[in-house]
Amino acid sequence: MTATAAATTTFTAAADAATTRQERLDHGLEVLGRIDGDAGEAVLSSLSDVSPELAHQIAAWGFGEIYARPELAPRDRQLVTLGMLTALGGCEPQLRVHVNAALNVGLSPQEIVEALLHSAVYCGFPRALNATFAAKQVFAERGLLPVTPATPATATGPAAATALPATATATAA
Repeated sequence: MTATAAATTTFTAAADAATTRQERLDHGLEVLGRIDGDAGEAVLSSLSDVSPELAHQIAAWGFGEIYARPELAPRDRQLVTLGMLTALGGCEPQLRVHVNAALNVGLSPQEIVEALLHSAVYCGFPRALNATFAAKQVFAERGLLPVTPATPATATGPAAATALPATATATAA
């Protein structure tokens, strides 16, 4: 390959990468907007004067590449995210963003509370408590308190269909 051909190839590849980078960012911002709404945009904006590249990567890679994958529905991704942030601990600001996102993609406050309760088994009570208090703050801001737990008679959705009857629970214990 001649020097001119190599330079042209490098320039073309760089131009394609710049376009691809911008397209990934645009796509990521669109996905972020659908899932996180204003809370996601606020996170990115808060990074503009300290680490705009981190903001870019959150949008382009985190949302444009990972959140946009079709293998998990957005509500399932949010359940995983809530569990992971709870397990990590010290992530209450991010938990608040993702509790909002979980509500945006169709999870109910009861489902979110149940997921955080379930996390206590694996993460411990202190982390489950911190996550629950972060969720409570979001619920309060959105006028969703008090959260009324579903009773077996009023439970709906896939979880209700697989819940063990009281007699099976007693036998299994």
